[in-house]
Amino acid sequence: MTPEAPPHPRTESGHLRRVGVEIEFAAIAPSKAAELVRAHFGGTLEHLSPHRLKVSGSQWGDFTIELDSKYVHPDHKVVEKAGTQDDEWQHLRLELHQRTRRLLGDAVAGIVPTEIVCPPIPWLALNELDALFDALRLQGARDTRDSLLYGFGLHLNPEVASAEASDLLAQLRAYMILAAWLREEIDIDITREVLPHANPFTKEYALKILDPGYAPDLDTLIDDYLVANPSRNRELDLFPLFAYLRPGHPSPLLADELVKPRPTFHYRLPNAQLSQPDWSAVSEWNRWVEVERLAADADLLAERGAAYVEYHRRSSVTQWLNRLKEWMKDS
Repeated sequence: MTPEAPPHPRTESGHLRRVGVEIEFAAIAPSKAAELVRAHFGGTLEHLSPHRLKVSGSQWGDFTIELDSKYVHPDHKVVEKAGTQDDEWQHLRLELHQRTRRLLGDAVAGIVPTEIVCPPIPWLALNELDALFDALRLQGARDTRDSLLYGFGLHLNPEVASAEASDLLAQLRAYMILAAWLREEIDIDITREVLPHANPFTKEYALKILDPGYAPDLDTLIDDYLVANPSRNRELDLFPLFAYLRPGHPSPLLADELVKPRPTFHYRLPNAQLSQPDWSAVSEWNRWVEVERLAADADLLAERGAAYVEYHRRSSVTQWLNRLKEWMKDS
């Protein structure tokens, strides 16, 4: 499958936009997954801790492969404290801490997913990840449909083409309009619907930003978003982008250690579906491009934004989804 071109394929500085990809799966240990990454992209394998590895210096940059839970990895604060004190008790405490974390990781390895965090790669090269996904599938990787205990996702981190408030607002508006269609197309797994990791935006916030009179500057856009969405667990998480654009922002939400500042959207909605041979990162990217296309067409965005407001003030979500399906067939 070929990645579709977004309406703005390059950043304002002129380089081809990049996309970071994160994928979760079960039944393959981080060590085995890291070997597969190195086999496909080259690089040097480093063991950072028993359940966290790094493939550095690959053709695209550095990959991190780990069990996706902070509780199975050594706490860097404990490690740093032990390293600054030449004290036998501190060294024993560190050894116990590391051993406990390793044993916990061993115990939960069948439930907690393995995650591969890929470096940002040009959007044109996204199909090169499909060879890695095929290898994971052949090695028996299990995805979110394989068990009710699994709620694994694929996250895309598309680099923003522009950081202007008006452009970011257009992207957010387009996403609100198409969110129901995206959920229908992706067929969100029941476990992921129950878990809070990719919650939808509230109708109240959607109506606020789709009001044609809403024209915030960047600081107001950020502040309004934080008030309406006091959690990074949104289907389109803007915490990393806002933390990057406003590193000194006073909100503790943006200072959370789990928020990684970067000039990207953090699109958390897609399922990880490695067991399906026709599924790929490219298929999810191509769905995302529909959001960017709508955002880039000011007249169509205004028209469909007005339709969204009208429907959601007086009609059901089902009627809105039917309208979306009609639009997407015609596009």
